[in-house]
Amino acid sequence: MTHSFPIRVYYEDTDMGGIVYHANYLRYIERARSDWVRNLGNDQNAMREAGIVWVVRKIEAEYLAAARFDDELIVETEMSDLSGVRLTMAQLVKRGETEIFRATVTAVCMNGDGKPVRLPAEIRALL
Repeated sequence: MTHSFPIRVYYEDTDMGGIVYHANYLRYIERARSDWVRNLGNDQNAMREAGIVWVVRKIEAEYLAAARFDDELIVETEMSDLSGVRLTMAQLVKRGETEIFRATVTAVCMNGDGKPVRLPAEIRALL
């Protein structure tokens, strides 16, 4: 199932040429992932209180076209792989049908000591 998250490009998102600054795409896909797991029923605050947090382990990114000031974008997020210790998601930023940015993101869970832990069973069940 694909999750869609709308983003509007604001002036603060752009460089002097009015083009979205490259690091802001990482912000956009982070917001979309957070919204996706919230919509699945994963309470990240409760996880943190239990001593487990999500962390990004790896991102592979590809910049395909420029987004500009005031563009309306959609971030699509879809799970591509799930194991006992990692969740991999495919994320795509689009303006209409034009693909702007593509990323593969691998996330893991860590405990309060910064050590990786298995994804909780209740999280795997949601996915």
